[in-house]
Amino acid sequence: MNLKKLVWRELFERKSQMITIFVGILLGITTVIAIKNITYYSEMAVAREMDSLGANILVLPKSVTLQDYYSADIHNETIPEEYALRLTMSNLAGVDNLSPKLCVPVDLEGRQFTLTGILPKSEFQAKAAWGGAGIFSRPIGCGAIDVGVAAEPEDKKTLVRNRVIDDLATDEALVGADTASVLGIEEGQTLDLMGKQFSVVAVLPETGTVDDSRIFAHLHTVQEMADKEAVVSCIEIVGCCKEISAGLVDNVNKLLPEAKVVTVTQVVATQTKVNGMMEQLSMIFVAIIVVIGGAGIANFMFANVYERRREIGTLMSLGAESHLILRIFLLKALLLGFAGGVGGFLIGTALAVTLGPRLANVPVLPMPVLALWAIGISVGTTLLASYFPARNAARLDPVTSFQEV
Repeated sequence: MNLKKLVWRELFERKSQMITIFVGILLGITTVIAIKNITYYSEMAVAREMDSLGANILVLPKSVTLQDYYSADIHNETIPEEYALRLTMSNLAGVDNLSPKLCVPVDLEGRQFTLTGILPKSEFQAKAAWGGAGIFSRPIGCGAIDVGVAAEPEDKKTLVRNRVIDDLATDEALVGADTASVLGIEEGQTLDLMGKQFSVVAVLPETGTVDDSRIFAHLHTVQEMADKEAVVSCIEIVGCCKEISAGLVDNVNKLLPEAKVVTVTQVVATQTKVNGMMEQLSMIFVAIIVVIGGAGIANFMFANVYERRREIGTLMSLGAESHLILRIFLLKALLLGFAGGVGGFLIGTALAVTLGPRLANVPVLPMPVLALWAIGISVGTTLLASYFPARNAARLDPVTSFQEV
């Protein structure tokens, strides 16, 4: 009888025990894959929400402080708009959004407001495309990934969260909540700014920040109205927090040595902390399940060897060598581990895709790479847990095994 037949008969010698250990492996791997799959997409959803906290990198004139930035950006210092072009033409990865801004004061009905020129994303995305650069691509591990869900129609009000909008005509304006309240302006009305008529395309939600007292218009229109050259007050960048930790700020500094590049520490720290917690939670779940599953497999294999001492002794008395006994038990563990890994991946993926949107409120898609995880963890755990029981079986003394039974 060859090794293959021995292993096959060994598997089905005690079917109830074999089914029990297989179900244990299957359930363990199913749980690992389902949790890992759901957690991955939950991490991405959390990362997207963290990104929505606002700009986490600022490009400012050398002499300007963060205090100037937070006090409505009204200062006399400017930087060339060409800096934004440098960024779009670069190969920097991890930049989600980029918003060059020029702020000038305007008086309306006896009160001062801030007219802020912004550049629509479509314009500098086109420049990036011309250069063949992927500045708005997402490196592996960053949050804002495509999960296969159809994008919602653009809403001009997303400027509050994303810091940029896709399109803005030269005669269109967005009005902050306080400004709209004071001036009695509603969406669809016209607004006279410095002698130029603007169509109000949106009234932005209240944020409790200086944005509530702003009026947003096209950057080039504001430059022309303020009699400015191609300059901006600052450039806001929303970057992937992992890329920031990996040196994105240093790379921007090298690209723009004439400017001051700073991070908004609180935003970055919050993003990094939440992402780290999600990753740790995922690994803790995996570790617990592997340890418990491994202990269960080891216990089963030890019991299996103990109960079958006589059969093992009979094989060895018939001439079977120790390494053959060892291989029988390890191959048995390998087959159980492989089958449990494949089955656990399929069931775990199905559960994640089905239950993920209900439990975590995020869309979950199958992750083929987790098949390698499932098979690797399952086979590795079963082999490791089975090695010492198999070695004990291979070292049994046939005479002693007959005396004990």
